Amino acid sequence: MKTMLLLVALIMLIVSACTNGPADASQFKGTMMPASIPAPNFTFTDAEGQEVQLSDYLGQIVLLYFGYTFCPDVCPTTLSDLKQVQNQVDESGENVQVIMITVDPERDTPDKIAEYVAHFHPTFVGLSGTKKAIDEAADGYGVYYEKHEGTPATGYLVDHTARVFVIEPDGTHRLSFGFGTPVEDIVADLRLLLRDM
Repeated sequence: MKTMLLLVALIMLIVSACTNGPADASQFKGTMMPASIPAPNFTFTDAEGQEVQLSDYLGQIVLLYFGYTFCPDVCPTTLSDLKQVQNQVDESGENVQVIMITVDPERDTPDKIAEYVAHFHPTFVGLSGTKKAIDEAADGYGVYYEKHEGTPATGYLVDHTARVFVIEPDGTHRLSFGFGTPVEDIVADLRLLLRDM
């Protein structure tokens, strides 16, 4: 009887360890990086004139997105989805931080991008800077963007990569989400990462 109880206790311990241990790649719904790599740092100036770097957010999960305020559909849809995600996993923004870097520095001043993202969630951070700084940040994450002619009503448009990059609290880039990833999938992945914090 004692042996049986010890065996049951051991099985429960193993199951608990499997359930609560660090999440592995097979548990994630997003696109995994081939290996966890350090996320490229960047430096911009925010609407208050303060220097902002990715490294300022060590200790938090960062959801990084490149877009622009004049984007007619993809950007507002993505930010609306991220608003739902933020509200479900960390409404206060204590552990999860959404950052949007503009790909349209001609029109998106630091004030304008900050105001734009705040319409979606008060904790969201919007960043702008010189084209050189944006190019360097975009290159670091494999983000493509290109300006092209629009209509008289829209002005020029910017084609751009529409992915959300996930940076872990230790600064590693582990996974990303393509445009249209269901909110519940993003929430599930973030809960796995939050569990490991």
